[in-house]
Amino acid sequence: MITEHILMVRPAAFGFNEQTAVNNAFQHAGGASDIQTRALKEFDAMTTLLRHHGVQVTVAEDHPEPLTPDAIFPNNWVSFHEEGSVVYYPMFAPNRRKERTKSVMDLIHDNFYVRSEIDLTYFEEKQLFLEGTGSMILDRDNKLAYACLSPRTDASPLYGFCHSLGYQPVLFYAHDENGIPIYHTNVMMCLGSAYVVICMESIRDATQSTMLMEKFAQTGKTVIPISIGQMLQFAGNMLQVASSEGTPLLVMSRRAYNSLTQEQIARLESYNQLLHTPLDTIERHGGGSARCMMAEIFLIPKEEA
Repeated sequence: MITEHILMVRPAAFGFNEQTAVNNAFQHAGGASDIQTRALKEFDAMTTLLRHHGVQVTVAEDHPEPLTPDAIFPNNWVSFHEEGSVVYYPMFAPNRRKERTKSVMDLIHDNFYVRSEIDLTYFEEKQLFLEGTGSMILDRDNKLAYACLSPRTDASPLYGFCHSLGYQPVLFYAHDENGIPIYHTNVMMCLGSAYVVICMESIRDATQSTMLMEKFAQTGKTVIPISIGQMLQFAGNMLQVASSEGTPLLVMSRRAYNSLTQEQIARLESYNQLLHTPLDTIERHGGGSARCMMAEIFLIPKEEA
């Protein structure tokens, strides 16, 4: 199940976030002084690319106050589901909790039908976190929620999500080459309608690796492995979406695309058209890439009702 509708948030003050850098090894401080300007250029180029290929992009404008340097990554705090549910998630960094704004949700309510809201943010009081579709890779057709446990992804809120929406949790651990836990599942795994791109090298437990491969086989997913080196270039941080005509598209950064081999590109192109755009500033300073910038909307649009 893929969607042609996505939410993106145009940043007002993008920059390096010290509160998230403590457990996001993909972030880097320093660099150019015009980070916000560069991030806006990358954001606008990505939305233009998506719309050119028929993806329906709802853009919300971030505001300078309160300061939310990671507002460009909305998929971590909210998700939208086909039965009409909206889910709000517990966030690790206090300044990321400020991204849950009324203005963004007013835009959603103005354009889509919302039947219910599920609020998991109370887990923040217990210091337990689940950062949306960063923490979980959802197989919506088979009702499976894949998640690598980390300081940003705890089992308790994951079970709460699964209980509320009828999903089965699939838990495992993943680490980078230095043994550091992968902070978000969506940097090491991307699930398409008929395939999965995954960094199996990061999963060191043989039992968990076997379990995952069995799940993929049971659900008819062809495995396209990437290396840890490719994962560090954000080759796992992709998202399959659809054009308004139903054409499947796989969206990624230029950096991720350039890290792929010709064989991997050919295999992916057999399933969907590949779209890629430069996101160097957003990746370097924000520690996230194309997938993190898109929150899929499976709600019914009001103009289609």
